[in-house]
Amino acid sequence: MTVKALFEPFRLGTLELPTRVVMAPMTRNLTPGGVPHAQVVEYYRRRAAAAVGLIITEGTVVDHKAANGYPGVPHFYGAEALAGWKNVVEAVHAEGGKIVPQLWHVGAVRRLGVEPDASVPGYGPSGKVKDGVEIVHEMSKQDIAEVIAAFAQAAKDAQAIGMDGVEIHGAHGYLIDQFFWDGSNKRTDEYGGSLANRSRFAIELISAVRAAVGPDFPIIFRFSQWKQQDYTARLVQTPEELAAFLAPLSAAGVDIFHCSNRRFWEPEFDGSELNLAGWTRKLTGKPTITVGSVGLSGSEFTQFLGKTEEVAQPAGIEGLLARLNDQEFDLVAVGRALLSDPDWALKVREGRQQEILPFSRAALTSLV
Repeated sequence: MTVKALFEPFRLGTLELPTRVVMAPMTRNLTPGGVPHAQVVEYYRRRAAAAVGLIITEGTVVDHKAANGYPGVPHFYGAEALAGWKNVVEAVHAEGGKIVPQLWHVGAVRRLGVEPDASVPGYGPSGKVKDGVEIVHEMSKQDIAEVIAAFAQAAKDAQAIGMDGVEIHGAHGYLIDQFFWDGSNKRTDEYGGSLANRSRFAIELISAVRAAVGPDFPIIFRFSQWKQQDYTARLVQTPEELAAFLAPLSAAGVDIFHCSNRRFWEPEFDGSELNLAGWTRKLTGKPTITVGSVGLSGSEFTQFLGKTEEVAQPAGIEGLLARLNDQEFDLVAVGRALLSDPDWALKVREGRQQEILPFSRAALTSLV
């Protein structure tokens, strides 16, 4: 099957991408002090130079005291960090690529002892106390307003330094997603209860970002059904429920939905082969990004977090191409395959699939 569809340009308003290949956001923990350095610049530049149309950066934390949950995560605030990101933008643009930051708040995932201020607990829709110690601070309405303002400011700063849009991280059990879930959101005010109420935080946040950047700056929203703690979890059970969940997010200002699957080929609902990106496109009419084990066979990402000699081998993408040709989704995010081989897209375009490098745990330990 021809790979032509993967390398056709994509246009949405002011956003023009040279190819349909997207670099998925992947946390690297390799930015000490939160300021992008020369290796970070080169890391992203290499992918843009090798036929990746859109780069979504690793998660970058917004300017809130509890936003970060891990060491070595880049900041998206402060003059020094923003200057570092501006260097990344210029390098990517020089290669003809486009780039957006993923704006992130980890919420209740944060633990005491984590940088930048070890005394700050996690912040979440609901609180948690253990042995008399506040592990998670239940967010007040003032806290909610401050986090929303931090996202809006980060988006405004992204626009100012020349980014091509922003992605808001609303997936995988982090703060925005914690509000979506009744298991983590036990609030009894207007931010809790029904899924419509639990979505209020995300809707207000997206609306604030839209107001900060104006009508033409692209906003991508990443969401997932599954959680890191439970891969079988489902936020919604039917297409009708998905439509009701997505409609207000779309109306608030989302231009593109990034639909996180573990495996792109898995159907989302019984009775249809459409994956989550396919259903989202059908229900909202908005462009979608699919993701999930693109270009790799076998092993799950989680198997590589501990010490292992296992290797994930390159895999064919015929099924992906068939779905893309059928316009099930618009863009394809590639994660681990691009982590281990910066030239993955170029090799696919040039018919050099046999040269694609396998993925191993070593790819997680340095910026290549």
